[in-house]
Amino acid sequence: MRGRLYALPGKRGRVGFTLIELLVVIAIIGILAGLLLPALSRSKSRAQAVRCVSNNKQLELAWSMYSSDFNGRLVYNLGGNPFLRTFAPTASPNWVNNIMDWNSIPNSDNTNLAFVNVSLLSPYASYSAGLFHCPADRALSDVQRSAGWDNRVRSVAMNAMVGDPGSVLRWGVNINNPNYQQFLREADFSDPSSIFVFLDEHPDSIMDGYFLNTPDKTEWVDLPGSYHNGGGSFAFADGHAEIHRWQDASTILPAQPSVIQWPLQPLRSNELTDFNWVIERTSVDQN
Repeated sequence: MRGRLYALPGKRGRVGFTLIELLVVIAIIGILAGLLLPALSRSKSRAQAVRCVSNNKQLELAWSMYSSDFNGRLVYNLGGNPFLRTFAPTASPNWVNNIMDWNSIPNSDNTNLAFVNVSLLSPYASYSAGLFHCPADRALSDVQRSAGWDNRVRSVAMNAMVGDPGSVLRWGVNINNPNYQQFLREADFSDPSSIFVFLDEHPDSIMDGYFLNTPDKTEWVDLPGSYHNGGGSFAFADGHAEIHRWQDASTILPAQPSVIQWPLQPLRSNELTDFNWVIERTSVDQN
């Protein structure tokens, strides 16, 4: 005879959680999520900053390799008239010649990765379009976001005082910044660790690849980016790269389209820390 199982008197099998137990579990999960999400966000931000610095170091290496192949001459960094908001000529060979703006149509430069095929630096950078873009840069206009874009293709600009600026160079002087040295050859740098070549630029000022500010005017003509917890990525002529954290709130402006009037109004005396830091690493006074 087969044995039989009998339930003990007064005992019933439990088939689930009580409401109080479920609420306790949900509360614990909420607390853990509240603790973990900021840490994950910080980890993502750090990873983006590391990748951005790496991108700029690779661009700087391509820049140096180009110079070595051309007897020490630096790559073209063509400029327009930034005070009239004119662009560098896009038909001429340049380190980069796409124009960023907030439109979706007709400007295909915003998303067209083919710009690397004509960049003078691309052959030295494995034709990698990703090197020209900060991974933290997702700034788009409403019309671009509505068109389904993820991002624009470039976040990086080059110091206007580094390289041959084309037609704005007169008698060896950059007419946009005539009192300061234009570096045309690698041998022109007396202290390459103190002059930046590449940087993240604010998405509302980036336009062409030519980043200019004038020491004699205490106003931002072009504004550096602040994608990395209030800081921006810089690569210097000696090959090192770093994230520099901005000190003045007036430097860290929203990454929104067309909310800034360029150039920015003259900075107050208590807003010059960041401006002076950039100027001191842009060029040297020839006077």
